[in-house]
Amino acid sequence: MTAPVIPPSPSREDYARDYAAALAANGDETLIDRPDPFGPFIGWLEDARRHEPNDANAMSLATIDAGDAPDCRIVLLKDVDARGFTFYSNAESAKGRQLAAHASAALVFHWKSLRRQVRVRGVVEPVSEAEADAYFATRARESRIGAWASDQSRPLPDRATLETAVGRETARFEGEDVPRPERWTGWRVVPSAVEFWRDRPFRLHDRILFERDGDGWARRRLWP
Repeated sequence: MTAPVIPPSPSREDYARDYAAALAANGDETLIDRPDPFGPFIGWLEDARRHEPNDANAMSLATIDAGDAPDCRIVLLKDVDARGFTFYSNAESAKGRQLAAHASAALVFHWKSLRRQVRVRGVVEPVSEAEADAYFATRARESRIGAWASDQSRPLPDRATLETAVGRETARFEGEDVPRPERWTGWRVVPSAVEFWRDRPFRLHDRILFERDGDGWARRRLWP
């Protein structure tokens, strides 16, 4: 088996060439002075939507499984405000069962084109039924049918079984609105810590940490 080609570490010349671009993109010193992490995060997300080729709202979601081992996958952020970071899925999926047992999670956003990263840690709470209903109604009809058809994270014998289930649910809801299945819901990660990471030359990166402090947030820099 041929070993994968691992990119070499950047040379001094590589860093020198990229320095001006990195400073222009990630040289804002006002980040440390913001009162909370939500404004800066929304600004970075808007930047990512303009520059990332797809799924600027993609994030790694880390949970704890039944054996107290970490588990991780990519999901899509669907809302963010002062309450936290919201995503949706099947409550009977692996992630749903893990969150029911351990209501805490970590998130990572990595915007490669901007050389930025945001890490989030916090407790997880379910969204209200009204919130879940409202978001589910915005999904494409085929996606709503898929939520009924899929036994997410369970073993699937073959693709034909999935297609049969989709056909069955399509026929069941023909001519009707597709309601939200009870097992399909959302969660909000209520952050206790949010860290902003910005690329700088020679691995001397910028790290700004926001941590909850009573009703507000404490802010500090971290060594790279």
